[in-house]
Amino acid sequence: MSFIFLLLCLSQPRILMAMARDGLLPSFFSDVNKHTQVPVKSTIVTGIVASTLAFCMEVSQLAGMVSVGTLLAFTMVAISVLILRYVPPEEVPLPSSLQESIDSVSLLYNQSSVSINEKNLDVNIGTSSDIQPLLSKKVAPVAYPIIKQVQDVFSEKNRRKIAGWTIMFTCVGVFLLTYSASDLSLPRILRFSLCGVGGALLLCGLVVLTSIDQDEARHSFGHTGGFLCPFVPLLPIACILINVYLLINLGAATWARVSVWLVIGVLVYVFYGRTHSSLLDAVYVPAAHVDEIYRSSGSGNSLA
Repeated sequence: MSFIFLLLCLSQPRILMAMARDGLLPSFFSDVNKHTQVPVKSTIVTGIVASTLAFCMEVSQLAGMVSVGTLLAFTMVAISVLILRYVPPEEVPLPSSLQESIDSVSLLYNQSSVSINEKNLDVNIGTSSDIQPLLSKKVAPVAYPIIKQVQDVFSEKNRRKIAGWTIMFTCVGVFLLTYSASDLSLPRILRFSLCGVGGALLLCGLVVLTSIDQDEARHSFGHTGGFLCPFVPLLPIACILINVYLLINLGAATWARVSVWLVIGVLVYVFYGRTHSSLLDAVYVPAAHVDEIYRSSGSGNSLA
């Protein structure tokens, strides 16, 4: 019990502070002490709420709620790893305070694209595709329809579409497999059918994601560097499978209590976070330009 209390008092205030900085919660939770650099107000509120819950509820009930939160977080992280590796967003929101750096980088890219087009135009001037040597052997192009069809299927646009649908069907397969394996009240034929369908979707998703290439921007999404999850897609899919199986077996009473907190969170977002979110004033830029924009803003601040 003491471990759960310490876990809440250490992790939850930082989560509240990050959400408040994003505008999803009042700025009260984002205040940090100048001397200790600790979110004191968030820690006090978290300690009061955790103490009240520990006084009113049994240890097994609190353990179930903490388990649901932890497993849900790990499941969402695993799904996010698959999305960022295969279908990362093409545009990233940046704060409006970086508008000057964004404009300078955009102007630089526009000038470079114009210069490239001018060079291509200069090369093409004075050349004609109709001019042929007198003694030239015209070779007929060789067509490979099968190869062309395969290249069309795995083009960048189709690759992202295939990867997105595969991730979705893999998650559906995980749910069907774990639910049918856990619910013994289902008829035998229905259980085996759902297990077969879920297992087939899971295996097909693993094979397809292993076969297609990951996105080229997976190493430079956002800020470069940092830890990269290994054994993708095997490790995230295995994580999703284990976590969903544990979530389904936690019991209906635990899910009922967690649902109350989820409803409270949705109400807070609808009536406050949605209208105060920092994304309202965000500027969306191509993901490939994010690092250069941050470098430009850093150099500008250092010069200032």
